[in-house]
Amino acid sequence: MKNIKKIKIRVNGKLSSINDNLSLLNLINHLKIPLKKVAIELNLEIVDKNKLNKINLKNNDKIEIVHFIGGG
Repeated sequence: MKNIKKIKIRVNGKLSSINDNLSLLNLINHLKIPLKKVAIELNLEIVDKNKLNKINLKNNDKIEIVHFIGGG
């Protein structure tokens, strides 16, 4: 059996343990978050959604996912 390395990240303030080398896009898909309705921040910087698959998460990364809510 293969030993999979785990890293710790924070998603909206909640500590999570995930597999190493997971892309930000894979995390968003795993969380079942609709990309069209959110803004994503990684370590205090807004992320271009076109680059999500190129960003591999690292230990102690902080991700904030903000949902858009319509109103009037």
